[in-house]
Amino acid sequence: MKLRLMTWNVHRCVGVDKRLDVERCARVIAAAKPDIVGLQELDVGRKRTGHVDQAHKLGELLSMRSHFNAAMHIEEERYGDALLTTLPERLVRAAPLPGYPKIKALEPRGAVWIAVTLPDGQELQVINTHLGLVPQEQRKQATALVADWMADEKFTRPGILMGDFNATPFQEPYRIISRTIADAQLQWPGAPMSTYPSGFPFMRIDHMFVSPGIKVTRVESPFDPEARKASDHLPLIIEVEIPPRA
Repeated sequence: MKLRLMTWNVHRCVGVDKRLDVERCARVIAAAKPDIVGLQELDVGRKRTGHVDQAHKLGELLSMRSHFNAAMHIEEERYGDALLTTLPERLVRAAPLPGYPKIKALEPRGAVWIAVTLPDGQELQVINTHLGLVPQEQRKQATALVADWMADEKFTRPGILMGDFNATPFQEPYRIISRTIADAQLQWPGAPMSTYPSGFPFMRIDHMFVSPGIKVTRVESPFDPEARKASDHLPLIIEVEIPPRA
């Protein structure tokens, strides 16, 4: 089974040109033709972005089903991450990640997990997340993903972890995760691609990790003018082959 997967921090659909444009983000996603998309920094019902449910709107524009996890609630307003797919799916978990209580002003973080049914009947487990900015909270969150989320008996192979980890391969949160699940960009012969900032990407902080048995056949990061303007991150896309169920 061949699949295309994307992870992208859409920056609440506000581009580097300061323009709010959900449709532009939808066009960038559609151009990549992914089967599964993990998005970070989505607004749902927030005044600052016109009270639009961005997760639902993007799903509608792309003819995909969406599952949203609100990492942050402000009265009726929500902010968080989502998984979208064209394939049959079910929500497994949507929940917060641990914070760092010593710093009160830190933005809450979370993750969302779906099980996607492939044509041969096996399920692909997919988790999308967005880690914090402070090293102490990043370590706690990365550890939770490894020791709680991926240690869950329901996280069976094949499985993929994706998102904005706010950590390069030289930092501890990345190392905590990569000791358990493989960095997709290191599973193919091309050079790893940086995705941040979108205008001149030199930081590799958006990642996809794949369980054993998943073959990575291609890695892409669109660099066309619309993708570079639509967010302060570029999308990261991988193509994979998943062996048939035994």
